[in-house]
Amino acid sequence: MSTHADAAARRLWRHWQEGSRLAALPPGERPATRAEGYAIQARFEALSRAPLFGWKIAATSAAGQAHIGVSGPLAGRILAERVLAPGETVPFRGNLMRVAEAEIAFRLGRDLPPRAEPYRPEEVLAAVDTVHPAIEFPDSRFADFVTAGEAQLVADNACAHLFVLGPPARTWRDLDLAGLATRAAASGGPDHPGSGAAVLGDPRTALAWLANEVSGLGLTLRAGQIVTTGTTTVPLPIRPDITVTADLGPIGALTVRIGPE
Repeated sequence: MSTHADAAARRLWRHWQEGSRLAALPPGERPATRAEGYAIQARFEALSRAPLFGWKIAATSAAGQAHIGVSGPLAGRILAERVLAPGETVPFRGNLMRVAEAEIAFRLGRDLPPRAEPYRPEEVLAAVDTVHPAIEFPDSRFADFVTAGEAQLVADNACAHLFVLGPPARTWRDLDLAGLATRAAASGGPDHPGSGAAVLGDPRTALAWLANEVSGLGLTLRAGQIVTTGTTTVPLPIRPDITVTADLGPIGALTVRIGPE
C-alpha cells in the first residue's frame, strides 16, 4: 500500500493546491478501509511546508454522518499553511462545499502519546491549556463528496481546508460545554443557533475521541497543537463578500470576512 498511498496523497494534494476536483481515486490508489485512508492522509505532513498545526474532527453529529455516508466521526490534519489569522480575508474562490462551521477548539499543554489503554475524557482535559472559538471552512477534493465513501474521505483529510482560530477564553474549565448555546451567522442572513451538545453530545467527549483515534494510529498529540471538535450548529452557507460570525458564548466570538468569487 505504501507506493499506492504515496501516489494517492500526491494526487489529492495536487487537486487541493489547484482547487480542482476528481471523481474518485484510481482503483490502484483507492483506499478500501479507514486504516488505508489514514495511511494516505499521513503523507500530507511530508508534503506540507510547516509542522502540523493540529487536528480536526468531521461528522460529529448523526445528521453529518448521514449526509456524507460515514459510520462515525473522521479525524483530519490541520495544516499550518491552511490556517488564517482572524483579520485575514478567507478565500472563497474554488470552495465546493461553501459552508462555515462554528467550533470549539482546544490547545494542548502537554503531549498525549499513543497507548493501549483508551484515554478518559478527564485525562485529555487535564492536558488542555486553552480553549478557543474557531471557524472551519471545510472542502473536498472529490466532485461528489457525498458519495465518495468513508475511506476516500479519510484519505481526503476528512474534508479539511481552511481554519481560523480565535483568541483563548479567559476561563472555561467550569463551563458546561455540552449545554453551551452557540450561534453562527452570515451578514444579511438568519442566525443558525446551536449548542455544544451537537458535537458528539459534548465537545469534551469529541476531544477524547480524537485523542484515542490518533493514539490508535500510533501517533502523539503534541503540546501546542490545536484540536477543533466539529460544528456546533448546522453548517452555515456562505457566499462571496460577506462576514461570518461564530459566537461561542463565554468561549468568545470570532468574525471573519469572506473574499470575492
